[in-house]
Amino acid sequence: MRCVETCLLLATLAAVSCACHGPAITGHTQIPASERPVAKDATREELLDAYNLIARNTKTLNATVELKPTAGSKYSGVIDEYHEVKAFLLAARPVEIRMIGQAPVIGKTIFDMATDGDTFRVSIPTKNKFLVGSVANEKVSFKPIENLRPQHLLDALLWPEIRKEEAVTMREFNDEHGRYYVLTVLRGGYQLEVLREIWFDRSNLQVARIQTFGPKGMLLSDVSFSDWEPLEPATAQSNVSATPPAGAPPAPAGTSFPRAIVIERPHDDYKLELQVTKVAVNEEIPADRFKLEQPAGSELVHVGETADTKPPTESKQPPESKPQ
Repeated sequence: MRCVETCLLLATLAAVSCACHGPAITGHTQIPASERPVAKDATREELLDAYNLIARNTKTLNATVELKPTAGSKYSGVIDEYHEVKAFLLAARPVEIRMIGQAPVIGKTIFDMATDGDTFRVSIPTKNKFLVGSVANEKVSFKPIENLRPQHLLDALLWPEIRKEEAVTMREFNDEHGRYYVLTVLRGGYQLEVLREIWFDRSNLQVARIQTFGPKGMLLSDVSFSDWEPLEPATAQSNVSATPPAGAPPAPAGTSFPRAIVIERPHDDYKLELQVTKVAVNEEIPADRFKLEQPAGSELVHVGETADTKPPTESKQPPESKPQ
């Protein structure tokens, strides 16, 4: 009896896996050799060196970008998409950054923001307001666009170096979009936590994504990088000075920079899409270009003291207009 059951099972499996005219394949796609992705190999040490080469040698940044902000998400119930603006961005280690956003065509300033590492300042001429607050202030507004801080861009663009004493693990990750290596930087002693995860696209071994985490695994930022292109000589790009600052080495030969950057801040409930149109690294940037003074006649707002931290209530007032 058992022999008969075994024969029936084998016959059934054969019928399922092999029809009269061959295997039961429902689809067949032949990928040309020229279009087949190649997953390059690298060691943990090679990836650490590649990341630190960029982190260590990028001292200043002078870029022109097309900036598109999005505030809110499906989780908050409202998504506001703002007009794309042209932005001029300056950054210098360790903690200085300034960005000026202008409306397209007319060139009218929509915002001007800066930080010195301790205090951030944001000028909004269209509202005649000047916002000042502490970088350490973690209070989150229920108006997502008010959570935009200049230091968020600094963290995304000038990467912190991975020190030798930091614990770093390595793993692979594969999905339908590609194959990746992931370096996980840990912090803490007895109770370890994830500090950062750095994703490398194995098709080119370039950094594709950096995730930064806070206490208890909170995802603070998720930044993606693509369209890496070689940097041109600084003398061909400089609109300030081609002389590198003291102690700052010139960009190494062959160094590249991403032309498409997306910064997502899930707990701040906003996203920034940056398309880099012009960039130069390690130029000398005068200190006064990072200084942002309160415009005469503007209203001074101390963020953290007057921030709207309560959920919005129903109102019959018309919605606030978006930057044009």
